[in-house]
Amino acid sequence: MKVVKFGGSSLASGRQVEKVYHIVASDPERRIVVVSAPGKRFSEDIKVTDLLIECAEKALRGEETAPLVNTIVGRYKSIAEELRMPMDVISRITDDLLSLIAGNKLNPAAFIEAMKASGEDNNAKLVAAAFRYKGLDAHYVSPRDAGLSVSNEPGNASVLPESYERLARLKEEPGIVVFPGFFGYNTDNEVITFSRSGSDITGSILANAVQAELYENFTDVDAVYAVNPHIVAHPKEIRELTYREMRELSYCGFSVFHDEALIPAFRAGIKVNVKNTNNPEAPGTLIMSTRKNTDGPVVGIASDDKFSSIYISKYMMNKEIGFGRKVLLILEDFGLSFEHIPSGIDDLTVIIRQNQIDTATEKKVIDRMMHDLDADEVRIEHDLALIMLVGEGMRQEVGTAARASKALAEAKINIEMINQGSSETSMMFGVKEAVEKKAVQALYREFFGRAE
Repeated sequence: MKVVKFGGSSLASGRQVEKVYHIVASDPERRIVVVSAPGKRFSEDIKVTDLLIECAEKALRGEETAPLVNTIVGRYKSIAEELRMPMDVISRITDDLLSLIAGNKLNPAAFIEAMKASGEDNNAKLVAAAFRYKGLDAHYVSPRDAGLSVSNEPGNASVLPESYERLARLKEEPGIVVFPGFFGYNTDNEVITFSRSGSDITGSILANAVQAELYENFTDVDAVYAVNPHIVAHPKEIRELTYREMRELSYCGFSVFHDEALIPAFRAGIKVNVKNTNNPEAPGTLIMSTRKNTDGPVVGIASDDKFSSIYISKYMMNKEIGFGRKVLLILEDFGLSFEHIPSGIDDLTVIIRQNQIDTATEKKVIDRMMHDLDADEVRIEHDLALIMLVGEGMRQEVGTAARASKALAEAKINIEMINQGSSETSMMFGVKEAVEKKAVQALYREFFGRAE
């Protein structure tokens, strides 16, 4: 059995859904299909999820929602019309959406959650109907009926362990199961969504639950690339990745997967194949527990911006017992989570996401650290970018850091900080945002040669 997930771009139009149908019909092992809400049909288009959020906010303010409802329903209707299928499913989608909008708004957060999730839910109904119309034995299954229980964390749900035993029964369902991604239900039977790109998480959870042979994730690219193609033209395609490599890359900017999406599949040891809906014959990228390191020390380069650094200096810091604990306590008191903490004997740097701290909080943090830590210096710098070199091969090869530093020096880029994880799977460089792209390009040339 294979679990197959299709992203929003793969389901944005009738033509795309037709491709999805042929992909599923071509392999009888593709028994569980997870779908996203319809995505963009062209670059200026709006995703259905974004339309639903706007509609929910208007409804909460008591504003007119009919034009937006017509636009949202119109997106599903245009898919059905392209496929020349009966319109009864569109009537069902319309009724469901109108019922939601007329529903309880006493808890605005819960209302928005339910509205957001309806994009995937209604698309699963549409896709199942399209499959049946074309002759496949397919049916929609609700996450509620299947038993997908999640934590009560709107927009950031986690699957509850007891879900897996209930979801395992999906492998006994006849025909093809079409399952909406992105959400589950809390213990009060309320809709709770995963983070954005949460349909990937749903697919990974179901693959784990049914112990699938393979989890196929169809998107709009032939493979995972060694670097962002918007930064380096025609970058190298990656044929094989380990779970650890993929998580490191997705954490620092790779958009193919949310960095938590593969954890359920990883725990079950299930291989993940990233493939292209528009070119399904391409082999794609296979993500697995282990691989042969035949591609050099670095398999991919990722970058992300909008970081800040909190630099703390104190003479003899290394001799002071409990210093690190005091730093972490101050961060906790201000509600700040950290990304990295590279350190020396007399100083350490805390890397945080820039959106966590405003000017007023920044001053309070500095004052508190100067007072509680009796520090010699505390300063905060903004507009940093983190660049991650990732590859299991770095464990076996000497000189990766030297090569990277030399490449950045030759490009006249100053390194603000450097940090290597104890797993030796990744190496992080901090640079100013203004030179992020230039730095990534220099590192790509060093480890992969010039792009085609």
